[in-house]
Amino acid sequence: MKRNSQLAASLHALIHMAEHDAPMTSEELARCFDTNPVVVRRTMAGLREAGIVASGGGRGGGWTLKRAPADIRLLDVYRGLGEPTLFHVGPREASSPCLIDHAVVDAMAPAFDEAEALLLKRLAAITLADVAAEYHARAACVKKGKRHAT
Repeated sequence: MKRNSQLAASLHALIHMAEHDAPMTSEELARCFDTNPVVVRRTMAGLREAGIVASGGGRGGGWTLKRAPADIRLLDVYRGLGEPTLFHVGPREASSPCLIDHAVVDAMAPAFDEAEALLLKRLAAITLADVAAEYHARAACVKKGKRHAT
């Protein structure tokens, strides 16, 4: 199953922004996780509308966090991205004439609904500051030459 990495990539960018002392351009953020600056601008636009980031133009402009990392829940980011599909199994086309396709979807739908509800609950409980703290713990272990326990 192909995974949607939009949430993970956005969190990656937000952590970089939280760790950076100045606004970050779309080009800088794109280099952080090997994507195109256009993708960064498109993604950040939704996060700006959600009140998570702000943008400034001109010299010294770029993207900044609008709220403190402790005030940004992962669920806020997910919603700012337009609530991308978390799980999907079913016919490639909604109008598929194949009854097996529809039986598979109907059989799996309750499990996917439960999994999605649990994931959204967990996303609401985790802040960007929590993710940054995990990053710092891992970085400290690497600096000491130790492997971080997961």
